[in-house]
Amino acid sequence: MAKTSPNDSRVTARVPASVKETLQKAADLTGATLNQFMVAAAVKEAQFVIKQEQVIHLSDVDADKIFSLIENPPVPNDHLKDAIARHRAFFSETD
Repeated sequence: MAKTSPNDSRVTARVPASVKETLQKAADLTGATLNQFMVAAAVKEAQFVIKQEQVIHLSDVDADKIFSLIENPPVPNDHLKDAIARHRAFFSETD
């Protein structure tokens, strides 16, 4: 059995003949092999999905509210003050 290198991983998929024909036609039109076309299309879609999950979309009102909170943070309450004290104590002990 052939060994695969880290740069030679295999991905397989079973699809109906009509799907394969559609993919092959698109690959032929772009001058790519079926494998090249499928990998390029899959990578493009994967990058799109990843980007969509990494970006937060806000309305203008919500963005303004966040910017206002950043520029004018509320006064720390007792719970936050306690958390800050515990954080400082923990990290001063580990230094």
